[in-house]
Amino acid sequence: MSEAAEQMPGAVAGRDMRPVRVKVWDPVVRLFHWSLVGFFAFSFLTGDEWKSAHIVSGYIIGGLVAIRVLWGLFGSHHARFVNFIYSPFTVLRFLADTAGMRAKRYIGHNPAGGAMVIALLVMIAGIVTTGYMQTTDAYWGVEWVEDTHETLVYATLGLIALHIAGVVLASVEHRENLVRAMVTGWKRRD
Repeated sequence: MSEAAEQMPGAVAGRDMRPVRVKVWDPVVRLFHWSLVGFFAFSFLTGDEWKSAHIVSGYIIGGLVAIRVLWGLFGSHHARFVNFIYSPFTVLRFLADTAGMRAKRYIGHNPAGGAMVIALLVMIAGIVTTGYMQTTDAYWGVEWVEDTHETLVYATLGLIALHIAGVVLASVEHRENLVRAMVTGWKRRD
């Protein structure tokens, strides 16, 4: 192996010295993702049982969403919305290709994954907003606000189930562990 290949971990000799793995998910994306998983689960479990902790968790989730939106505008390449928001036609075509197990592999978010990121951010922002509204004098005890909050929570749980199913399916189809990639930040290049 050449000296350059020895200095480049993951490089394969004779392949233009390209790394086999590439850093995709930066620390902000990974910390956001797993923090949101934890705080959403905590909020769901404490909703009616531990109100003060539920409210604090909701504020933290709101802060996480705000950070992610800013990072989606100004963050690293794969974190930016412009790099993973696709037209509805492209998303539908990708889903059809996925159903036939012939979907193109993407280094960052695929079209369905990008749509899911946006859908989850919108839903969680709605949950945070209606949760906050319930703490104000104007909306405390207003039934439609409580009902909307609860409906958004359960709809988001449905999206989370679809997200997990999509991650499992893409991991199988492309023979790569996407959960590990969201922990380490690394994916294989090709």
